[in-house]
Amino acid sequence: MNWKNSSWIGFLLLIQTGCDAQTIQTSNETKTTGGNLESNNVVFIDSTFKTIHVFVALCDNKYQGIVPVPAKIGNGQDPDNNLYWGCAFGIKTFFSKSAEWKKVKIQKIDSVLLERIIFKHVSKNWYLIADAYNGKNIEKCTVDFMESSAGLRKDTLHLKNQIIGTYGNASLLTYIGHDGLMDFQLSESFVNKDSIQRNCIALACYSKSYFAPHLKNAHIIPLVWTTGLMCPEAYTLHDAISAFLSNKSDEEIRNAAALAYSKYQKCSLKAAKGLLVKGW
Repeated sequence: MNWKNSSWIGFLLLIQTGCDAQTIQTSNETKTTGGNLESNNVVFIDSTFKTIHVFVALCDNKYQGIVPVPAKIGNGQDPDNNLYWGCAFGIKTFFSKSAEWKKVKIQKIDSVLLERIIFKHVSKNWYLIADAYNGKNIEKCTVDFMESSAGLRKDTLHLKNQIIGTYGNASLLTYIGHDGLMDFQLSESFVNKDSIQRNCIALACYSKSYFAPHLKNAHIIPLVWTTGLMCPEAYTLHDAISAFLSNKSDEEIRNAAALAYSKYQKCSLKAAKGLLVKGW
């Protein structure tokens, strides 16, 4: 094959790729530890699929200022048995048993990001990426969530022949776990620079009070966060996401979260609605 034919075929492939992809800037999180991330690297993301990125700070009796739970489920270095991951109402187990999601892949990453699990929705073009952070690295988990919410941290994930968006390239960013901001302070500034308004859910105790000051300039849409003490288990997030993927209104998404919390926590719907709120 001569170079003219090769160039022409390559040009046609580029046009075809461009029809189903969007150009996204991406940063390599393995080379950074926090702060504002910027990159000139450009990749093509498959725009026919969208993603949800879930940041889970594993429950940790030793390294977090929490009311201690039984030792086995409060070991932040053991995702398989952790309250927020491997237990019945943890993200990994609950979504694995959901009729709405199919497990695609599980990865062991490193000593900070202990495990990543990828799900695909059974009927919609959506992926869910859930990351289990070592409990002693809750600050890193919190910063990654906030940077992603502001569009300061972006990356991609290769799945067979697809490239999907992660971190700030996801359409919905969510946090699950202890509210580490009750234990430590952040000096980083989370100011949006790409003018994209991202949907966010933060399930942690008093997350609105503690997260809002840091995210006020991040240009986010807070779909669900909290006004008091709560148990950040997977059912609340699961049902909020179901409503989100069904194009429900922000109020309906919040109501779905409250209904799930009321059901599993056996509290009144009024109390659940008072705890789980939307907007600013």
